[in-house]
Amino acid sequence: MLLALLVLGLFAGILSGLFGIGGGIVMVPAMIVLFNFSMLQANAVSLAAMLLPVGILGVIKYYKEGFIDLKIALIISLGLMIGSGFGAEIALWINVKILEKLYVVFLLYNVFLYFGLKFSKQKKVYHLKTSTLNFIIVGIIAGVIAGMFGKGGGIIIVPFLINFFNFDTRKATATSLAALQLPVGLPGVYLYAVNGQLNYIFAAMLAAGIIIGTYLGTHIAIRIPAERFKKIYALFLIFAAISILLK
Repeated sequence: MLLALLVLGLFAGILSGLFGIGGGIVMVPAMIVLFNFSMLQANAVSLAAMLLPVGILGVIKYYKEGFIDLKIALIISLGLMIGSGFGAEIALWINVKILEKLYVVFLLYNVFLYFGLKFSKQKKVYHLKTSTLNFIIVGIIAGVIAGMFGKGGGIIIVPFLINFFNFDTRKATATSLAALQLPVGLPGVYLYAVNGQLNYIFAAMLAAGIIIGTYLGTHIAIRIPAERFKKIYALFLIFAAISILLK
């Protein structure tokens, strides 16, 4: 299982570098479907694997290319840290079956999001002011989702930055990835750990794979269009959503 988790981390890291998503959106359903983890166990391991700056090599690459606004990334990180504890509390309190159904809806929403952004030509509905408060709010929302579903929150941050703050796709991806390098999920990880849901060895194996994968994904994102990878990613989410629902 340890080798399989390393490979899973590698795959999640590649997607993290490509889309700035943190990787949890891939790791959690895979651990549930392929390794028979419970929802809470998968959440805990995923969040713990992303505590260390596992995507730092990708962030450095993006920064050298001029895609990262460090100030905005730090502000979003603050919101993420605030929100993740609340999200974990919700996940530990709510009925697991309800949480799993909510997660299926969340996965399918992201499938629509990745296809929808392309076909709608990324039309902007309303531009929010680029203020510290607004970026903290984005981070808090992403942090709550991260704490509930064991992911880094990038799947929320990137669309927000594109649609409401007029970021281009690569800048949004890079800024999101940078925001996720601080230990923003620490409150959530602590709550899962004290409730006996965290396996540290599994988290370490995932983290090792993410480090390598994120660096590779960043190189791919900078050099070639990512639309083909988005389609593959969306198909994986459909498979994961159906599998969890049937289970």
